[in-house]
Amino acid sequence: MTTTPFERRTRDAQAALREAGAEALVCFPSPNLFYLSGFSEEPGERHLFFLVPAEGDPAFLVPDLYETQVRAATWADDVRTWADGEDPAAATEAAVSALGLPDEPRLLVDDTMWARFTQDLRAVLPEATFGLASEVLAPLRVRKDEAELDALRRAGAAADAAMDRVRELGADAVGMTESELAADVEASLADAGGDGTSFETVVGAGENGAMPHYRHGDREIRAGDPVVLDFGTRVDGYPSDQTRTVVFDGDPSAEFREVHEVVHEAQAAAVDAVEPGVAAEAVDRAAREVIEAAGYGERFVHRTGHGVGLEVHEEPYVVAGNDRELESGMVFSVEPGVYLPDRFGVRIEDLVAVTEEGCERLNDSDRGWEC
Repeated sequence: MTTTPFERRTRDAQAALREAGAEALVCFPSPNLFYLSGFSEEPGERHLFFLVPAEGDPAFLVPDLYETQVRAATWADDVRTWADGEDPAAATEAAVSALGLPDEPRLLVDDTMWARFTQDLRAVLPEATFGLASEVLAPLRVRKDEAELDALRRAGAAADAAMDRVRELGADAVGMTESELAADVEASLADAGGDGTSFETVVGAGENGAMPHYRHGDREIRAGDPVVLDFGTRVDGYPSDQTRTVVFDGDPSAEFREVHEVVHEAQAAAVDAVEPGVAAEAVDRAAREVIEAAGYGERFVHRTGHGVGLEVHEEPYVVAGNDRELESGMVFSVEPGVYLPDRFGVRIEDLVAVTEEGCERLNDSDRGWEC
């Protein structure tokens, strides 16, 4: 029988539950819920759970107004409902009882589950011990399957296409505000087949680019301005995340040209260091050594990368002190940067997927500064 990626992931999670000595996993609206079931929703005030026992088939408990869309989205057959006006705590008790758990079960709940729902589960299972879903799901989610990699590749291609279109503005970008250019980026992402944005688009012109977490504002782009562009979109729920630092017109300073070349070399060195069995911190070190050798070590103020999956920031983190070995299927950013306060910043970022022999870049747009 053909199974969906979501069912395969759920069966893998059940095996992990058994290995961890836990009897059940409870998801509420979160990336974990989508990862296992295929159904996506924002957290709300109504009780909506995906109940996954270590043995047997999982079940949904949902408000009855969700029943049709849940059944359409998920592979799971057992969808239990409760109506407005009914007691959701009683419905939760009935659904949990149907799992046939022992008297003193170990239950893993979604890491981001709201306290009110966790408290209801504690009331239903007063003898249970509780842990976090990440205990079993983080090791599964950190290695992307083929369906996930395909979505991430397509999201990366959409970001590449948007960046190519933004470069075509050339001198026409001079005089635009950062916010206007951000809107243009977002329109280009949609035209390339993306679904919204992965995060708030970054357009940092001149001195604003020296703030790594700057977004965008009313500053106008001037000839010769370095402009940091950091953006992404989603495809099938999976995001892209790409950064380029460009100059749309005019001649930037010699200092900018030097810094851009240093960051470009650092990013290439870090990507070259990626392969299975290498510690995450070694990738960070590869980028940092290039920047330190050029005399800008104190101006590289953040980690080299972060994992990307259903969430834009997740494991593995490419940072000093993380000795976790890279594995095939891991996806993360490689984004060294140098930031000179009140002058400019430079960051270059691609997503990479670890392969059996090295890595695959998921972005391939021009990394140079000239438009």
